[in-house]
Amino acid sequence: MSQPPKRFREFLAAYPEVGEAYQRLGSATMQAGPLDRKAAQLVKLGIAIGMKQAGAVHAHARKALDAGCTPDELRHAALLATTTLGFPSMMTALSWIEDVLEPNEA
Repeated sequence: MSQPPKRFREFLAAYPEVGEAYQRLGSATMQAGPLDRKAAQLVKLGIAIGMKQAGAVHAHARKALDAGCTPDELRHAALLATTTLGFPSMMTALSWIEDVLEPNEA
C-alpha cells in the first residue's frame, strides 16, 4: 500500500480525532454498497477528475493502484472524461495520473 502524502500525514498527527472520523466515514461509504474496492476506487477517481482537483486525482490514482487497478485502467478513466469534460480537461487529468504512475513504472 502506498503511503499518503506528507501533508495528509501531518494533518492526521495534528488533528487525530478529525482524521479518525474522516477515515471511519470513508470506510462506511465503501461498505455501504455492492461495489468492490477496485470499482469504488475507479468511481472515486472519476469524481476527482470531474472536480478537476489535482490532489484528489493523485490520491485516488494511488488508492486505485493499491486496490488492484492497472495503469491502463487509470488512463482509461481519464480518457472517458473527454466527451464529458473536454479534451483539455482530460489531458490535465491524464497528466495528474501520469504523475502517480511515472515513479511506479520507472
